[in-house]
Order: sequence, then C-alpha cells, then structure tokens
Amino acid sequence: MKRIGKYPVLRKLGEGATSEVYLCNDPFNARDVAIKVAFAGSFDDPEKGKRYRKLFVTEASLAGKLEHPHICQIYDAVADEKLHYIVMEYVAGGTLEKYCTEELLPVERIVEMAFKCTRALEFAHKLGITHRDLKPANILHAGGTEVKVSDFGAALIDSRDTTQVSAVGSPAYMSPEQVKELPLDHRTDIYSIGVVMYHLLTGRLPFEAANNYSLIYQITSVEPRPPSALRLDVPPALDAIVMRAMAKDRAARYRHWEELSHDLAATSEDLRAQQTQQFFADSERFETLRKLAFFERFSDAELWEVARVSTWRHAAAGEVLMREGDTGDFFCVLAQGQVKVTRRGQLLGVLQAGEPFGEMAYLANPEAKRGADVTVVEDANIIAMPTAGLAQASDACRHQFDRAFMGMLVERLTAANLRISGV
Repeated sequence: MKRIGKYPVLRKLGEGATSEVYLCNDPFNARDVAIKVAFAGSFDDPEKGKRYRKLFVTEASLAGKLEHPHICQIYDAVADEKLHYIVMEYVAGGTLEKYCTEELLPVERIVEMAFKCTRALEFAHKLGITHRDLKPANILHAGGTEVKVSDFGAALIDSRDTTQVSAVGSPAYMSPEQVKELPLDHRTDIYSIGVVMYHLLTGRLPFEAANNYSLIYQITSVEPRPPSALRLDVPPALDAIVMRAMAKDRAARYRHWEELSHDLAATSEDLRAQQTQQFFADSERFETLRKLAFFERFSDAELWEVARVSTWRHAAAGEVLMREGDTGDFFCVLAQGQVKVTRRGQLLGVLQAGEPFGEMAYLANPEAKRGADVTVVEDANIIAMPTAGLAQASDACRHQFDRAFMGMLVERLTAANLRISGV
C-alpha cells in the first residue's frame, strides 16, 4: 500500500485481529501520523461484523474531542466503500508492553507514568468516557516518563442515543464487574490501571490461568499477592495504592481519579525525598501548580505546558534571586516559602506561595531592567518561567498568564489606592 487517502505511506507498523497500522506522512500539516486501517471484509462477518463496525464508529466519533497531553490524539476518520481508517498521532516509542517482561522500569518512573495516565483518564471521565480496555499495549511511550493513553475503540460513552458494545476488553485487565458483564462506571478503569501498575512493577499479572474460566474465577474470588512480594523495592505506600485500585468490591476502590492521582503524587514525592540529587518529578510539579492561586484558572493541559516549560529549584534562606538593575529574561512564581522584595534597602513587600515576581520581564520590554532585589526569607521552592519558552506555548496557555497577571495587577492597584486614601 503506497497511499491511504491523501496520506503517503512510509511503512507498516503492525497489525491486529481486525486492522493494520501504517506510519504515514501528513503533508498538509507537516507531521507523521499513524493510520489504523480496518481489514477489508472485517465488517462483513455475519457474527462479528456488526461489533467491529461499532468499535470503529466509537473510536472515530472521538476525533478532535480527546485533546489532552497524555491521550493519543485522533485527528481524522474516514469510512467509504473501499477503506475504513482512523488517523492518529504518531508516538515513536511504541507501547509499554516491552516494560512488562525482562526490562522492568524503576519504581519511581512507573509511578510517574501511572500518575499521567490517571490525569488523562480523569479528563476522559469528565467527558463521559470510560476506556474499558486499559492495558500496557494501549499506553504509548513518548520517552522518559511521558505516556499517552490510546485505543478508545472499546470506550463506554455516556449517551442516550448510543447502544454500547458489551463483552469487550482484555480479560487479564478486566475488573470483576466487567468479566461478569455488569453495568460499568469509571471504577472499572481504576481497577484496570491498578493491574497495569502491577504488571509494570512485577513483570507478572496478578492473575494467570490456563483458560478464561479459571482467570475469571481468580479475578472475582482470589486475592492477589501484593507487588512487594514479587519485587522488594516496591514501597508499602505503593503496595497499598495498587491493592486498593484492584479491590474486588468497587466501593472499596478509589472513588475518584483525583484521589488516586493524589496518592501517586505523594508516593512520588516520598521516592524523590530518598534520592540524593534534588529534582522535582512531573507529578509533583502538576500537583503543586493546581494548588497555587495564580494558576487556578489553568486547565490540566495548560498546567502540563507550564510544568514542561518551567525550571524548578530549591533556594535557601538568604539567597538573592534577582538584583535591581539586572536584565531579566524570566519571571518566577513562588511555589513554597517566602521571599522579600526590596529597593535600595527599603522593604517593598513579602511574598507568599502562589505569588509571582519579576513579571516585568514578561509584561514589558524584554530588555527592561529589574526594579528591585528579591531575596529568600525562608527556604523556598521557585518556579522560573523563561519568557522565550513561554513564547512557544499555546495561545490558550499564554492567555491564562495574561489573565492571571491582569488580576494580580488589579489587586495590587486596589490595595495601593486603599493605602493612599487611608481606608
């Protein structure tokens, strides 16, 4: 096959039971894409054709709707007499399957990847979408701890006008209610992500059986060993997270994705504290940003942009962060601690967590000189935003910064007016 619609084919990437995937070039958007092409005749099967068609339509219906940094985007879908195909974001790193065997990842990396999956799946849940087929083969690796959840063909979508296909998914990752074909909600995905974590941590599935009947019995009736029984460096807190996510009674699982995200972020921070080298994990950056008042209007996608473009570091009391008269090409937001702002020795103010400083480097001429010194009062965590990096961010992200600065300037102007008037 040399061309799929308007897309020149570069090479074949692989195939499954009902489709094959090709790496293609999108000449109109100057990017590579992955195109999933349904096998000719797969929709004509008298028994399975209707089901395959429904799964194709489900995934195609999500084109342009799941825009999240940790979800593989669906750009387009085409169905004509000769070809049925879906155009998707191409992720060069393959899937997480390869990390479930002899090439196990460090625990801290698995926690970060799982955290990003939970944020993506909460985003989908808010749109009324339950994935139903979460497994390492449906999570793409974009390098480092970057992942993208893919293959929403089996998704359950909240809609009164849509008849959903039942009995879909991969049995080894299914929740007890899913193997019993009971009504499902987002907690079936929470169970499945627990199994994914278990597999990545230990290189084994929690339940292994010779046939599906035995597997279903184990899923519904047998308690698995905790991950730490198979891998000694799994901390107790992570054991507890995985086992709670995989609770057989869904009422005993995490009720919401946000709870699971929070516990994973806390575990990631504990693991980071054990490292000799100071660094800030992506989960910690995201969780910190969403708690700061300055970023309260930012969406998840915009917070991930900020987390990536910014530089984070710890600063000790007494350190001078900015000096009057210096040229600034960055501004900062205080994540934790206190800093004081002085001009020629005169105290102008003390800033708390969530407040920005040095913002004139962004709001005014880039060559503008710093108007004051900024010094750390008590140990602080500093988020530095390079103005050049922010210029490469999305329009939506820059707009949120503009709104946040505008609100801050209005508050400061109001406070100044009150001081002048003596109120």
